Amino acid sequence: MARVRDARAARGLSTDTRAIPLARPLLDEREEELVLEVLRSGRLSLGPTIDRFEELLAERVGASYAVAVSSGTAGLHLLCVSAGLGAGDEVITSPISFVASANCFIFEGATPVFAEVDPRTLNLDPGALEAAVTGRTKAVVAVDMFGYPCELDEIRAICDRHGLALIVDSAEALGAEYKGRPVGGHGVPGVFGFYPNKQVATGEGGVVFTDSEDEWKLLRSLRNQGRNYEGGGWFNHPRLGFNYRWTDIQAAIGIAQLEKLDRMLALRAAVAERYNELLDGTGVEPLCADDADHRRSWFVYVVALPAEVDRGHVMEQLRADGIGTADYVPCVHLQPYMRETYGFSEGVCPVAEEIASRTLALPFFPQLEPEDQERVADVLRRAL
Repeated sequence: MARVRDARAARGLSTDTRAIPLARPLLDEREEELVLEVLRSGRLSLGPTIDRFEELLAERVGASYAVAVSSGTAGLHLLCVSAGLGAGDEVITSPISFVASANCFIFEGATPVFAEVDPRTLNLDPGALEAAVTGRTKAVVAVDMFGYPCELDEIRAICDRHGLALIVDSAEALGAEYKGRPVGGHGVPGVFGFYPNKQVATGEGGVVFTDSEDEWKLLRSLRNQGRNYEGGGWFNHPRLGFNYRWTDIQAAIGIAQLEKLDRMLALRAAVAERYNELLDGTGVEPLCADDADHRRSWFVYVVALPAEVDRGHVMEQLRADGIGTADYVPCVHLQPYMRETYGFSEGVCPVAEEIASRTLALPFFPQLEPEDQERVADVLRRAL
């Protein structure tokens, strides 16, 4: 901390300037009210508040069923179990994502294969995806990166041609739309996540959406130690399961968040638009704009720096001014355990690697004040 203060003082900046965090959830009295109702009810887990949240979420996105779980990663893992993935299987996913998009099937012993991304959308390139299919390929985990919907119809067609299971990691995309319908409502199973920086923030948690009643029943069993819900006793466990349960306290927060989701999405979009205006002409590249088929749900505000700019220096300058930032996101296949376990190295996905080497996230949340954004833009501009 002393080093940060000294750096600020050396640049003639006030050492008392308020810090601007990278993310912050928008919570108010409604969350407190609903959490208190749960606490007073005495039903903290596997209760009616979770059921109500699942109903509201499914209705919101147009899915037939929703299953709340302890995290988005847990939800992805359960879908991999449901798909029957295991040792000897290959699963294709995106190199630009959070590590959970690959971890979820590695848990089951499947092998990761990374296909190149579209440089504009940062999502899987359908042509690269199809080229990566082999006789061992069993599934695809597509990603709606940074809240921008993937090319779902093309990816689904590829999976249908090759007999592959398709799972969509929409952890960052609640509120997004693809071809006029909400992400989550296209009949393909997937997940949303509720970490504190997400569009809906409950601390931890996630939800699986599916249109299959059989899969819904299986997922409900798997999240609760493989318990049988249909006529079996309390300790009847016909299958191996997991403790991926959520709590009614988190569900209460989630209900309050869903009630104001439209307002939060609008605020996020306004913050993004303000950044676009402030950074116009600086040379940094913003995330791609919406088009007729894709409407982004703003999760984070990420920019790609010019190739000649030292990203480490820029991040150091931002942090010295009390501004949160992060290198969003390193390529999954270049993570240390991926290199060590599977032998991945630079050159596997050169487009993704080049872009990921230049991207960083700026502070982004619904209640971010315009003057704070101006400060962020000013420091970034001077650091370039």
